[in-house]
Amino acid sequence: MKAKDTFLAILVALIWGLNFVVIKVGLDSFPPLLFSCLRFTVAAFPAVIFFKRGQISWKWILTIGFTLGVVKYSFLFIGIKVGTPAGLSSLLIQSQVLFTSLLSARILNDAPVLWQKIGIGVAFSGIGLIASSMISSANLLGFCLVLMASLAWSFANIFIKMAGNVDMFKLMIWMSLIPPLPLLALSIIFEEGQKDALAHINLLGIGTIFYTGLIATVLAFGIWGRLLRRYSANIVTPFALLVPVFGFLFSGLFLNERITTINLVASLLILIGLVLIVFGRKTSIKPLINNM
Repeated sequence: MKAKDTFLAILVALIWGLNFVVIKVGLDSFPPLLFSCLRFTVAAFPAVIFFKRGQISWKWILTIGFTLGVVKYSFLFIGIKVGTPAGLSSLLIQSQVLFTSLLSARILNDAPVLWQKIGIGVAFSGIGLIASSMISSANLLGFCLVLMASLAWSFANIFIKMAGNVDMFKLMIWMSLIPPLPLLALSIIFEEGQKDALAHINLLGIGTIFYTGLIATVLAFGIWGRLLRRYSANIVTPFALLVPVFGFLFSGLFLNERITTINLVASLLILIGLVLIVFGRKTSIKPLINNM
């Protein structure tokens, strides 16, 4: 990979890592489902006017848009809202890599090789350690919600594989059309304070919407899609392992989050497991690795 493209891949990982901090800040201004609704609205409009849908069928836009946009981000935003730290969330969400590997074996008959099986075991041991610490801190709900978001993401990865050779950037733009209305409906049914949040919106709140919708989605995915067109997924995908590194770094700098010893050990186990899964074999799955 050329030095310029290496820099761009690292930049995308930085943008996605910082995104978890931005989400945490944005949740101080908006209820989680409303925040997610606003984020996808900004990501979709006016981008859909300038980028044609191409060969992506509406079947997959609807399926992936619901799974990734509605289910994943509902769980993720609520999980962070109820107390899961931003840095830890940036790592836990990457569990989609091991869930994708397991689902791929079950649904696509793409069984993991030995090193990947070891990686899955190591990663799950780290997740178990974090779960034990979450139980003691009474924050098991947030942990489970973020893991559910990760599982939803892994299903979206399978659907993307089944959709065939699609333009990932255009897919992200067009699938962003799907979540706003369902998320708005869910927000109206289950949340309170939407009118107050919108009536007292400030520049910081607006900034979080535009960062998550434009920078972390449109800009970052535009770069990521360009890299995937230029290089194989096996070269580009490993850079996503930097996302939780930046997530922990920025959450410490801006949110003063501190990681406990047990969570540090668990995080290292998960990262080692993810590395083994990603590098264990050149996989046929091209994960939709982003932390928008």
